[in-house]
Amino acid sequence: MNIVATLWGALSIVSVIWLIYDLRHQPEIMNMMKVAWVLITLYLGVLGILIYVTSCREPEPGTHDKFVSPMWKQATGSVIHCVAGDALGIVAAAAVTSSLGTPMYVDMGVEYIVGFLVGWLLFQTIPIMHMNQISFRSAVRTGFWAELLSLTFMVVGMFPTMYFLMRGWSVMSPWSPTFWLVMSISILVGSIVTYPINWWMVARGMKHGMGSSHMMGHGGSHPAHNHQEAHHSGHAHE
Repeated sequence: MNIVATLWGALSIVSVIWLIYDLRHQPEIMNMMKVAWVLITLYLGVLGILIYVTSCREPEPGTHDKFVSPMWKQATGSVIHCVAGDALGIVAAAAVTSSLGTPMYVDMGVEYIVGFLVGWLLFQTIPIMHMNQISFRSAVRTGFWAELLSLTFMVVGMFPTMYFLMRGWSVMSPWSPTFWLVMSISILVGSIVTYPINWWMVARGMKHGMGSSHMMGHGGSHPAHNHQEAHHSGHAHE
């Protein structure tokens, strides 16, 4: 299994290198989403590239708004932004707790808290502040419930997958390539489970979907959601 995991990791790195090069030629993708796409591809490898090409990468210059307008792509943008931050915190915490040899129920509690804080403060609050020109305090309140719902659904899929694969493959050490393969598979499952709630939140205007940089600079939403902004002081970002 370590050989398979090593090959998967190498392929993921190659995918990230290609993505970084390609993003330089995608001016309509917002900077925060570019960071999110890099993280997602680091987690999911070629699957991340597949999602990127089918849901976000404009086929021709000037077509980004139209390309990302379908609701399934709007919801995908919300999931990508959520999972990028949440998984960053979860994986970092998992590497530390696994190295310390703490019980798995402790691991998951710490991972949830760290994942929430990273997703909420770094990937929700800061973009909301810049996008809506509001204070840090207001942005923290705006992103709280969207982050809580999205992360909770994500770990419902992710944590059981982590548990069964780590037990089944007898892997607990972050120094093992298989550990990172387990994380990749678990993040994929978590992304699938959190997709419906993100669709619902985007449809209700609680979160933005896939946006374009010309709309609102580093933030933004698709024009289909602009009417909602007149009735809200701010939304959670993608």
